[in-house]
Amino acid sequence: MISPQGTAPFHVGIVIGPGFIPMDMVGVQTIFGLMPGAEIHLVWKSLDLVEGFPSWWTKPTTTFADCPDLDVIAVPMLPPEIQNDAEAIEFVATQGRRARCVIGICNGVLMLGAAGLLKNRRVTSSHNALPILTHLGAAEVVQGGAGVVVDGNLYTAGPGVGSFEAALLAVERIFGRASAELAEWIIEYDPHPPFGTGTATQAQPLHVEQSEALMADMASQYSRGAVEAFAKMSQC
Repeated sequence: MISPQGTAPFHVGIVIGPGFIPMDMVGVQTIFGLMPGAEIHLVWKSLDLVEGFPSWWTKPTTTFADCPDLDVIAVPMLPPEIQNDAEAIEFVATQGRRARCVIGICNGVLMLGAAGLLKNRRVTSSHNALPILTHLGAAEVVQGGAGVVVDGNLYTAGPGVGSFEAALLAVERIFGRASAELAEWIIEYDPHPPFGTGTATQAQPLHVEQSEALMADMASQYSRGAVEAFAKMSQC
């Protein structure tokens, strides 16, 4: 319906794996899926089923080894053991260096950093990941609530609606404003947060403290693995 006969393929790769967060990738899949020639690759080491968190079983469509050159690569939030996996980082680094657009959502931005793709860039991420970004080569870290941060072909955003908005802006870059506006209308994208507490400055301090406490151990695992991987990548 959206791809006339003869349309050249347009490859979009989304890195998934056991424990990935579907919320952070579904916008990329949806928006780019509306573009002509789009081939969406859900990429992992194997084609075995993986469980997105929580209870979102997904079958990868492409392996790291068989993945074609990507026009767009996107990384959602992944658990630390996947985020810091050497094979996954190498795949992101290789594809990210040649992709037309690179998208990182929530803690997925940390994998981009581990892969050396944040060097001297202006970036953002989820609240608990922000302190780690300067250790991954970022030139400027934009605090939460700023929406998508765009630096050249790099699109970074926090969780929630971030994947939709980053994808819409990347579509504008590649396919033009009219295509992005049409996609926005097709999915009737018009969020209205019912409580207005979606940023650290708007949320109650107690809730911020609770979320930081819940994520403290995981944030430490993210930081340790990502910084070590970044240091190795920087020596290459």
